[in-house]
Amino acid sequence: MDPSSQDAPAGLVHPDRPALGLVAQTAGRVAGGACLSYRTAVPVEPGLSAHVSLVVAESDTALALRSGDVPVLATPRLIALCEEAACLAVAGMLGEGRTSVGVRVQFDHLAPVGTGSTIVAEATLEKVEGRRLVFTVTATDAAGLVGAGKVTRVVVERGDFLAKAR
Repeated sequence: MDPSSQDAPAGLVHPDRPALGLVAQTAGRVAGGACLSYRTAVPVEPGLSAHVSLVVAESDTALALRSGDVPVLATPRLIALCEEAACLAVAGMLGEGRTSVGVRVQFDHLAPVGTGSTIVAEATLEKVEGRRLVFTVTATDAAGLVGAGKVTRVVVERGDFLAKAR
């Protein structure tokens, strides 16, 4: 059988011919065919940013958070600081009854930071895909870059989200 005459599996489109049910298959897709699983648009635009600072205390260390056995800024605390900056970047802009929740973190913790040092985390909204917000985040101290990565958050209706909590 000629492979070009076979129907593509559901959800796949052969580049040389239209697929059956093309309207249903393209719902939720954008230019280039990328699928949007979070289709509802939100009223924010890329470029929003915010920063927060922290003076590293004993309670912020890997030893205190039990994520390691050294008294330096813990990676989970650094990520939380970056998430705080991301939340602040879109604060008050998501609409009544809405909030954003973290769904993915990609982060490189590049340098150890001791107690007493000041860390500044900055988040910049890079991409909006329906309800999905992708932020570029950085954390710096007086000596330079401490960490960098991406934080992805999704806009949800607060009440509906809380009703699903287990």
